[in-house]
Amino acid sequence: METSMPRPSTPDEFVALLHETIVALVRRDGPDLTARQLAVFLRVYVYAGPLTGRDLAEALDLQKSAVSRALDRLVEADLVSRLPNPQDRRSVLVGRTVKGTALIRELRTIMREARSGQ
Repeated sequence: METSMPRPSTPDEFVALLHETIVALVRRDGPDLTARQLAVFLRVYVYAGPLTGRDLAEALDLQKSAVSRALDRLVEADLVSRLPNPQDRRSVLVGRTVKGTALIRELRTIMREARSGQ
């Protein structure tokens, strides 16, 4: 079971944690995600429930086309999947993948280590 890490208490601590996390992400051997792709990815993995592209666009206040392009890249990297939406044949549901789940675990580890100053 994952334990929660202490939250940064100042804006500078948040920025430092974000910096350490991003530096670790770009140094690792894996897809180099843009901020938009990372935002879409995190929305899929942090919040529960099946999401459509429209749901993601609304939640992130982005154009649906921008979310669709981000999803294309995330699907290509096998970090999310697109599944048929049984409720609406015109849309798809965005799902999690094994590789994406591994990345979210890695992100948690990176952030935990950055927070503890390792």
